[in-house]
Amino acid sequence: MAVQFFSEQTDMPDFDKKTHKLWIEKVIALHGKKSGSINYIFTTDSFLLDINKTYLQHDYFTDIITFNFSDARTLHGDIYISTERVRENAAALGTSANELQRVMIHGILHLLGFDDNNDENKATMRKAEDECLGML
Repeated sequence: MAVQFFSEQTDMPDFDKKTHKLWIEKVIALHGKKSGSINYIFTTDSFLLDINKTYLQHDYFTDIITFNFSDARTLHGDIYISTERVRENAAALGTSANELQRVMIHGILHLLGFDDNNDENKATMRKAEDECLGML
C-alpha cells in the first residue's frame, strides 16, 4: 500500500512527492498507525463542491474533503484537495509558503481521528498541524 498523488481537472501542484510521502508516513507512524492506501486527489473548486453536495449534503466551497476507510491499525482514505481554494486561502491568510502542506496533513490528521467540529477541536487540530509541518 502507498501514499499516491493524482490530479483531476487541474494540474498537479508542484511539490517533491518523495519527500512528502516520507513525511506523511512518518506522521502516521508517530501516531502508532501504519500507512495503507492513501490517495490525494488535487482538483478544482467546482469538482470538490460537487463532492460536497453529493456525499455530505453541504452546498459550499471547501479546501479539503477526506473519506476515511481506515481500520484500527492502518490508515486508508481518499483526500480531495481544491488547489484553487488552497491558493485563495493562502493569499487571504498570508500562508502561501506552506498552506498546501497544512491542508495535506490536515487530511491525514482526520484519518488519525482528529476532528475540527468546534473551537476546542480546531485549536487541537491547528497545534497538530503545526507540529507536523515542523517535521517536513
